[in-house]
Amino acid sequence: MIDFINVSKTYPNGTHALYGITLSIDKGEFVFIVGASGAGKSTFLKLIMHEETPTSGKIVINDTDVTKLRRSKVPYMRRHMGIVFQDFKLLIDRNVYANLEFVLRATGWKNKKAIRERIETVLDKVGMSEKQYQMPHQLSGGEQQRIVLARALLNAPPIILADEPTGNIDPETSYRLVELLREICDTGKTIVIATHQYDLIEKYPGR
Repeated sequence: MIDFINVSKTYPNGTHALYGITLSIDKGEFVFIVGASGAGKSTFLKLIMHEETPTSGKIVINDTDVTKLRRSKVPYMRRHMGIVFQDFKLLIDRNVYANLEFVLRATGWKNKKAIRERIETVLDKVGMSEKQYQMPHQLSGGEQQRIVLARALLNAPPIILADEPTGNIDPETSYRLVELLREICDTGKTIVIATHQYDLIEKYPGR
C-alpha cells in the first residue's frame, strides 16, 4: 500500500531528514514511526501526503508513483488519507458540526441529508456526538483531538496518518486516543503514527 524505495530528503541547509529509506507498509497495518524530536518523523509523513517531495528515491502509494504526481492531482490523492495533526487545525470561528461540514463540502459532498448522516456517524465513532454544536474553545485538548480524528474519518480513507497525535493531551487521554486508532485499524484501515512516546508502543503493540 505504501512503499518507500531508497528515499532521501535533504534540505537546502544540508540537513538529511531521511537518508536511503526503503520500507513497505501493508494494508491494515498498525505502524509506529518512533524517534526523538528532529529525527525525521514528520518529514516521513509529509512525504506520504505529498506535502514535501523526496530529494531522491521513489514513493508508491496504492500502485501510484506519487513522486511524479502533478500538483493538480495531489488533493485527489489526499482524499484517500485521513490526517490527524498534533495542533488540531480546527476552524475556531465555527462549531464542530460546521468544521466537519466544511470538509465534506470541500471534497464534493452536496446532499444535506447525506452530510448530516456522515457527520453523525464519525462523531459517534469517536464518542463525541453530544459535542457537535460546541465551539473548539469549549472543548478540552483530548476532545479536540477526537474531533480531529472524526474529521480524518469523514471520507472513509483507507490510510490514517497521525503526526504526534498525543503531543498536546494528557497520558490517559493519549491512551484512549491510540486505543481508538487501534480499533479503527481493526476495521481494515492502515494506521501510521509518528510519536516519541515509547510507552504507547508497549501498551498498543504494532510494527
